[in-house]
Amino acid sequence: MMSLEALEVEAALIGQVREVFGPHGPLARHIEAYSPRPQQVDMAVAVAEAIASNAALVVEAGTGVGKTFSYLVPALLSGERVMVSTATKALQDQLFGRDLPGLVKVLGLPLRIALLKGRSNYVCLHRLELARSETLLPDRASEHALARIERWVQSTRTGDLAELPGLDERSPLVPLVTSTRDNCLGAQCPQFRACHVNLARREALAADVVVINHHLFFADLAVRESGMAELLPSVRVAVFDEAHQLNEIGIHFLGAQLSTAQLLDLTRDTIAAGLQHARGLADWSTLCARLERASRDLRLCAGQQPSGTKLRWSGLVPQGLDDTGWLDAVQAVATTCSNAAAALASVTELAPDFARLQERAEEQAARATSFIAPCAAGAVRWVDVGNQLRLVEAPLDIASAMQSRLLNAPGDGASRSFVFTSATLGAEPRLRWFTEPCGLQEARVLQVGSPFDYPRQAAMYVPRNFPRPADAGHAPAVAALAARSVEVLGGATLVLTTTLRALRSIAQSLQAHFEGRHDVEVLVQGEAPKRLLMERFREGRAQGRAGCVLVASATFWEGFDVPGDALQLVLIDKLPFPPPGDPLVEARLARLESLGRNGFADYSVPEAAIALKQGAGRLIRRESDQGVLVVCDVRLVTMGYGKRLLNALPPMAQLKDEVAYFAQLQVLGNGEPALTTASTTGC
Repeated sequence: MMSLEALEVEAALIGQVREVFGPHGPLARHIEAYSPRPQQVDMAVAVAEAIASNAALVVEAGTGVGKTFSYLVPALLSGERVMVSTATKALQDQLFGRDLPGLVKVLGLPLRIALLKGRSNYVCLHRLELARSETLLPDRASEHALARIERWVQSTRTGDLAELPGLDERSPLVPLVTSTRDNCLGAQCPQFRACHVNLARREALAADVVVINHHLFFADLAVRESGMAELLPSVRVAVFDEAHQLNEIGIHFLGAQLSTAQLLDLTRDTIAAGLQHARGLADWSTLCARLERASRDLRLCAGQQPSGTKLRWSGLVPQGLDDTGWLDAVQAVATTCSNAAAALASVTELAPDFARLQERAEEQAARATSFIAPCAAGAVRWVDVGNQLRLVEAPLDIASAMQSRLLNAPGDGASRSFVFTSATLGAEPRLRWFTEPCGLQEARVLQVGSPFDYPRQAAMYVPRNFPRPADAGHAPAVAALAARSVEVLGGATLVLTTTLRALRSIAQSLQAHFEGRHDVEVLVQGEAPKRLLMERFREGRAQGRAGCVLVASATFWEGFDVPGDALQLVLIDKLPFPPPGDPLVEARLARLESLGRNGFADYSVPEAAIALKQGAGRLIRRESDQGVLVVCDVRLVTMGYGKRLLNALPPMAQLKDEVAYFAQLQVLGNGEPALTTASTTGC
């Protein structure tokens, strides 16, 4: 029970919050497009209450609520030290570069703001020097990119590669000029004083508000190395935006991984340092040849599996692999890494590189040894197969870690408030899809609806006479419908697929259909960096350019914000159920079944509902937006679980047939001001 003093503090903070969001408050006075929204105020008041009572709050805030200001205003007004964590670097940069500075200015608060990313986002001055001395850069483009980075690094203060325009984040040069936890030399680095990572950490420690990301947060939770160890104890308000991604991000940091890519990196760095600083003191060539051979033999154990395959691993050996060959290969990795560590230990005094390389070799040996032993209780193992091999052991969720290391963490005894928010956190009032795996069953839960007028702004169409998703003709039918739709709209179409196979099939069909045309441009995920694809799509038909249709999967289902008429149609190929055969999915289903629950009803359907809600959320981003959502999966209207999925979506009007659908597209294509509802029924 709160004391009288605490109640007075809470009332004062709530009063300040209401004033800021009021019709005559600072937001209304300084932000031209601002208008009070009851939903935004409701969320802001709930956040203020959580801060004042040092409680945990889970908020699902529909699109258009303005959740960013809803948590920032009470957090900034509280006078407490604040940490905001996001799932994506894009939102992280937006908060630091736009939202926070603008709000701090409007509120007239003298607050210091800092941005802290993982070390792989900052140029490493030491590795930049090494990259120039590399005799073989990956390609000519990498040589040009290296020259640009060398010029830019003379003027940058932060060293954040996001500030360098035109640098492709997929460039093979990026890993050569950035550091990882594995290869960072720490205090022994000759560039330690000038290090951009250390500068970012110092600024974070001195700031009133720090913006981080979930990857950085869980890296610290797992290994206490991300620079957060000193920061977290001083934070009194922690906000996790885009919280729906917390569980999936967290399990990969809280488990264990060993990859042939890591082994090859260790091999490359060892021979480079050995030949440069300790030539003749060890047989570096033979040592590294054995490391490379052990890595290659481990990869060969998996055979010619298709890239992206996940091998189940319920026993000592992954499914379908030779028992003796696999165990021998893993043991060989452990042995060669141990031998490398011993050789490196003999020369650690010659250069700081050797001490860190020794630690890396010992860590890789320990990981390999752990994968020879049985899987830990409550965890699941699998092997990711691609050009490289990745051995993974992960917990089924982050509930235990969140409870023991965050919510009830031992330490300084200080009380903290936690806010977890996203546009999609569940499909029922308690938001169990999110709260259970994150250990937040005791948190207060609030659902705040969207202020958008969905029945007027959006319509949905489910083609009834359509091939079933498992039929061979399904993807061609999706491509044909998309092509006809784009013809009517002239672009402004986002096609979201649930698999990369469907993406390739539909993209190829659309590219063939519009080949040689100058009025429609077909964009495909993977053919250019995501940032460039998004920028081009947002341009739409501006300045006489062709209209766009973008075919995408994976990350484009969320975080893709295209307001206005550049996006008027979102077409989803089929219901996004969790992939069958995925070892993590199977383990979660098995756990539910062992508890007497229905795995499909309690896991698969909620997962599909969340993903469908995310994909549909791309359509309407502003009060003036209008558009149509198409789901090319008849199960949505024929199966019993379809009602649960429909209830998770915004209340859009429903187009009853193809005639009504194309008539609606014609309305949008003509730029008419409102959706016609003559041929629709309530959804």
